[in-house]
Amino acid sequence: MCQLLGMNCNTPTDIVFSFEGFRCRGGLTDQHGDGWGIAFFEDQGCRLFLDYLPSISSPVADLVRSYPIKSKNVIAHIRKATQGQINLANTHPFQRELWGRYWIFAHNGNLTDLPELASSRFQVVGTTDSEHAFCWILDQLALQFAKMPSRIQLHAAMTRLARQLAQHGTCNFLLSDGDTLFAHCSTALHYIVRQAPFTIAHLSDMDMAVDFSAETTPNDRVAMIATQPLTDNENWTKMQAGELLMFVDGEIQQNLGI
Repeated sequence: MCQLLGMNCNTPTDIVFSFEGFRCRGGLTDQHGDGWGIAFFEDQGCRLFLDYLPSISSPVADLVRSYPIKSKNVIAHIRKATQGQINLANTHPFQRELWGRYWIFAHNGNLTDLPELASSRFQVVGTTDSEHAFCWILDQLALQFAKMPSRIQLHAAMTRLARQLAQHGTCNFLLSDGDTLFAHCSTALHYIVRQAPFTIAHLSDMDMAVDFSAETTPNDRVAMIATQPLTDNENWTKMQAGELLMFVDGEIQQNLGI
């Protein structure tokens, strides 16, 4: 099973602490050695780092660890290949443009007999079911909306599309346009929202802790999403099978009227 990591915040934040534990799952504390990637949104831009080497031994991962990029939305992925060769074209996260915005997608699971793409705008470069699913999602959104819809409309559309994808297999995924971050659970996905009063967090995959009260302001709010909890002394919430959550500014959006 691949590993997913997402962060959604109300202020630009670095992910160094969480990434330090997360990268251990790519060949040290878990058997996920088929590549990894991470995407950071910065205003209208997006930095994307990919490597087909295991994250625990990747020089690119060393660069990310030593370079505290601050972002309000981050998606990372550690791959255990089920479909497609081990190469950069098949390495998550994937990136495309829609409505003048970059979109980033990472998937954990195995999908079969996926529907065909309705148009030629979004094409698959690699050979994974995940990239095909991503192109299909954007294809369907582009057909339904000529321009960026409201958050309520987007959530309703994503709920429908996630349900359709889930009919084709295991479909844990993270999707972001730099404003919202969607998390869909089929089998395993957990989240935590950190806000004042902040406490000390200790990683599950290595002996490392940080006192967030010394690193944050009282107004900061950070939502973390991961396949399995990254820390062993915090209360992570396990998502339910079929659940789709939309995070904005570190908060779960509720009462959307749908």
